[in-house]
Amino acid sequence: MIEGPAPVCSRAGCRNAARWRVEWRNPKIHTADRVKVWVACDEHREFLRDYLAARSFPVAVAPLDQAGAPPEARQ
Repeated sequence: MIEGPAPVCSRAGCRNAARWRVEWRNPKIHTADRVKVWVACDEHREFLRDYLAARSFPVAVAPLDQAGAPPEARQ
């Protein structure tokens, strides 16, 4: 469960409540154990995933409430 204020979508200019975790890393500069997380609203989930995937970054999307879920449980 997330404590504190509700997370806001990471898409520039968006102030919607985030419902998704977009987990990624840049393999040129991050080791396999270093994962960065953006959060996304329903509207921008695919945009953020596609943005990262187009750069050939490993990316996984999961509901915010599944933080720490194994990769096979993610979309």
